[in-house]
Amino acid sequence: MPGLKEALYYEKAENGKVKCHLCPNGCLIDDGGVGICKVRKNEGGTLYALNYGHITSYAYDPIEKKPLYHFYPGSKIFSMGSFGCNFGCEFCQNWQIAHTKPLTINISDEDILQLAKANGSIGVAYTYNEPSIWYEYVLYISKKVKEQGLKNVFVTNGYIEEEPLKKLLPYIDAMNIDLKSMEDDYYKRVCGGRLSPVLKTIEIASRETHVELTTLVVEGKNSSPDEIEKLAKWISDLDKNIPLHLTRYHPAYKMQSPATSYDTLLKAKDVADRYLNFVYIGNVCGADTNTYCPKCGNKLVDRCYEGEVVGIEDGKCSKCGYEIKKFLKSC
Repeated sequence: MPGLKEALYYEKAENGKVKCHLCPNGCLIDDGGVGICKVRKNEGGTLYALNYGHITSYAYDPIEKKPLYHFYPGSKIFSMGSFGCNFGCEFCQNWQIAHTKPLTINISDEDILQLAKANGSIGVAYTYNEPSIWYEYVLYISKKVKEQGLKNVFVTNGYIEEEPLKKLLPYIDAMNIDLKSMEDDYYKRVCGGRLSPVLKTIEIASRETHVELTTLVVEGKNSSPDEIEKLAKWISDLDKNIPLHLTRYHPAYKMQSPATSYDTLLKAKDVADRYLNFVYIGNVCGADTNTYCPKCGNKLVDRCYEGEVVGIEDGKCSKCGYEIKKFLKSC
């Protein structure tokens, strides 16, 4: 179909249908229909990516906004997103681009690469909506970004099948993955997905690239000490140095429950701190977002204004000599 890109990871089925294998939704799509993500369309038995090269949002962001606290702190990154999502989270913070068809623009490859190098940017972050359903374009442009010696950052819900994930990972330098809950029922009721594929993505990605995790804490829904403990313990069993960002929920989209209290976030952090070396509270003005040495407590990165490395020398804590470079990448 002119102007569209044939999708990867699908197979033809009976009666003109196609079966998509990009994400665990595994949509069986009728001729003329689209998948749950709204960006993969069956036209005459061929699956097309409707969002290929289409950009809805772009900006230069601090790397900490992704949020990535242990990946080149203090740097900026050119961020861009498209439209659509393979989840249906009731609290979606970017529902205007995730669940509607917004205006889009097209930017040439050459301009993308120039933008990725400008304003002190270290590369490109694929973010704002769910980038895994922008798969064909991200795979294409991330290779070009990598060839320029720049970094690729992937901010995702982690809902992607293993084969496409492994094909993309060689080009991705860092990921922030949402771990919304440790309860499968929560994923089904609130997000329209399943937990196990997300855990699998985290396990695979954490072996191949830098990974940080984000949990949007919704009071009374996924905020109990037992659930936070279960979540933190699972991460710890994988790697206790993986940073966990406990982010404050604010009313948005279909969920209008009151914003999560700071006290609830502090209690959640206290629980997670028992298992993990690096737990941060996000989306709260005034919260301590500095990074401290897990051995001696020396301040490693000061984020009072913007990320500044203050306590690392030759990849080690400047106070006690603890090796830092294995879990914190700095310029």
